[in-house]
Amino acid sequence: MSHSHLHGGKQQLTEEPVIEVKDLWLSRKGEVILEDINLRVLHGDFFAIIGPNGSGKTTLLRVILGLIPPDRGTIRILGGSPQEKRHLLGYVPQLRTYDFDYPISVRGMVLSGLLGQKKGIFKTFKDVDKELADKALSTMGILHLADRTIRNLSGGEQQRVVIARALVGNPQVLLLDEPTVFVDTPTETQFYDILGNLARSMTIVLITHDIGVIVSHVTKVACLNRRLYTHDSKELTEDMIQGAYKCPVDIIAHGHPHRVLRPHTPEE
Repeated sequence: MSHSHLHGGKQQLTEEPVIEVKDLWLSRKGEVILEDINLRVLHGDFFAIIGPNGSGKTTLLRVILGLIPPDRGTIRILGGSPQEKRHLLGYVPQLRTYDFDYPISVRGMVLSGLLGQKKGIFKTFKDVDKELADKALSTMGILHLADRTIRNLSGGEQQRVVIARALVGNPQVLLLDEPTVFVDTPTETQFYDILGNLARSMTIVLITHDIGVIVSHVTKVACLNRRLYTHDSKELTEDMIQGAYKCPVDIIAHGHPHRVLRPHTPEE
């Protein structure tokens, strides 16, 4: 039940989280992977989750998507279960999970993102589906590549195709797992500009290990290393990074801690 209050002459509703994870635990082969995770992602958030390799970041995304059941705890997506709301989530797994040698066109690759929403044995695409695919390609600035084969694209172009595939079903939430691992720095900068534009119309959760470039784009940051360290803002505190990475901040920030940490005054 949401509560209303008056603000500026209009009735406002207390915001329900887009994603809410409560008291979540997950173990594999007796080893704890995720420990007592609590996470709230609100409408319009551009939420980055950072952490070292093997910290459980990809696993957390897969739990949110309903692909892995937790040992205990709850996950709510827009007020329902991950299974009920899966069609409202766009998912971009790591690029290495795709076979870019498969002989498929760019438009065909994007259309494949709609297969999960098709019913019946014979799943065919209609003109309206192709319009959706072209709209997603246009959003990513690659409509002119629609008839090319994906194997003949650059890494940055393949990356945009994969995101267009996640956008084709018109999701309310976009989840991305390490999307810039295989692209160069200029491509990465353009890519974050595109995500910034997308963030105006949808909620984004981004998994990344690169904390140097994201801070200017995102609205909130959390650090994950089995446990989740956050304080509900885009500021990374020394405690959050020390907790997640277990090592000095300046190593993590590639020798430029001022790019990541806000200045601390004596009274803080």
